[in-house]
Amino acid sequence: MRWDDLRTFARAWLPARTNVNARERLRAVAGAGLGLLLTALLSQMTGSSIDSRWLVAPLGASAVLVFALPASPLAQPWSVIAGNTFSALVGVACARWMPDPVWASALAPALAIALMFAMRCLHPPGGAVALFAVLSHTTHFPFSLYPVLANSVLLVLAGVLYNSLTGRRYPHVQLAPREPKADARFSSADIDAVLARYNQVLDISRDDLESLIRQTELESYKRRLGTVRCADIMSRDPVIAEFGTPLQEAWSLMQQRRIKALPVIDRTRRVVGILTQADFFRHIDLEHHEGLGGRLRDFVRATRTVMSSKPEVVGQIMTRQVRVASEERPMVELVPLFSEGGHHHIPIIDGERRLTGMITQSDFVRALYRAVGPES
Repeated sequence: MRWDDLRTFARAWLPARTNVNARERLRAVAGAGLGLLLTALLSQMTGSSIDSRWLVAPLGASAVLVFALPASPLAQPWSVIAGNTFSALVGVACARWMPDPVWASALAPALAIALMFAMRCLHPPGGAVALFAVLSHTTHFPFSLYPVLANSVLLVLAGVLYNSLTGRRYPHVQLAPREPKADARFSSADIDAVLARYNQVLDISRDDLESLIRQTELESYKRRLGTVRCADIMSRDPVIAEFGTPLQEAWSLMQQRRIKALPVIDRTRRVVGILTQADFFRHIDLEHHEGLGGRLRDFVRATRTVMSSKPEVVGQIMTRQVRVASEERPMVELVPLFSEGGHHHIPIIDGERRLTGMITQSDFVRALYRAVGPES
């Protein structure tokens, strides 16, 4: 055995940290105490003449599940009531028909587990109930009704009342409707496939597990994206134009650099507009496709006549209302601009409102992939 394997084996014996605060611990402690008190009082008042016992010890373990783990599949009403009752029947049968207490003590919990699996009511204290019946040599079947069934029903009713009053859902839905989430990185079918390979009983419902995974994924997105600023993802030293830049020069720049927009700045590098390909096409008749290239060349070509009304410089056709973002702005705040606002290019400015960079949709998607993509 390797040292790493030995260390992992040793660590498996250490307890994990409990991720609940003091308030939740107090809620569970008080609930278990009150639930068992109510169960004991009512069971004692309605005691049976058949069995003088009015409370069974394994109910303490059931109280741990009902009040400390109310979301667990093992703590749900059917699991508590049916699990304890069926296990009691198995324990009584073994005590009655198996003379050897050693064999009966081994088989009773084992058979109880098999029956609980079959009846979909797996409840750990059920094994203790079966063993308790054998060790106390209980041979009358009404024991399963009183005190076991009566105790279990009363404890569940106390759990429903207490958990509801303290803000915990109980009973906890185990088969919540599954809605497909197109934006998720995994599907419900993926979880089902992994659980099938895992092939072990989990002390959490399948849908709660999916919810926790999705919430963890969202928290991870917030953590990784929340620290990314515009300055971290912008393209620095963008190609620019000025108000008086000739249209032909601006168009040539866009074609040579294969870019679709030029921020337009003044002499202090403050943004006064943005020039996009759409600004050029807006001044050309697009209803007729014939000769479109020729009309575009004629439009950007400078004219030599002084009296011409045709636009000659960038400032005459640029879009003046331009959306900008500061370098320190979180990247996530740009999502609505790209996804809903119809923006494709956002100039980035510094504290003095001077242009320092540009973020395009490609820059944004690339940064988003790096932030939330698979870990290397």
